[in-house]
Amino acid sequence: MNEKNTEELSEILKHTHISEFGKFRDENLYGFSEDQEAFSIYIKELLTKRGITQQKVFLNADIPERYGYKLLSGEKRTKQRDVILRICYAAELSLDETQKALRKYGMPELYAKKERDAVLMIVFNERPGSIIDVNSILKENDLLPLRTSGIQE
Repeated sequence: MNEKNTEELSEILKHTHISEFGKFRDENLYGFSEDQEAFSIYIKELLTKRGITQQKVFLNADIPERYGYKLLSGEKRTKQRDVILRICYAAELSLDETQKALRKYGMPELYAKKERDAVLMIVFNERPGSIIDVNSILKENDLLPLRTSGIQE
């Protein structure tokens, strides 16, 4: 997976004719965050590289296994960023990998100026333990825990 950064893509686009867009899209699939398969492909490649099973990720993320498989296959979509964060944490993704996964899923990245996101950024850097430990840290700081489903407050 050789992904180009935004500057590289912008430079290529300066010299791309509209009739060549299809070729550009095919050659730079991973550069498009709105591609629904990009997230799934990205996570599955990282899991393979780390030798982690999807089943273990869903168990550690405290997400129902059937639901998790449907999310990673693209059969289901979620609007809950917390579900994606749980998957990323349980898959042992770094902060940078998590930010990239969020982009690929079409969700906002963790933002340092938001208190809860700032704590989560530290959590992804320090890896304090399980999802239960992460939620304890959030609660200790008077912040909402990572939810698995339902309406996000």
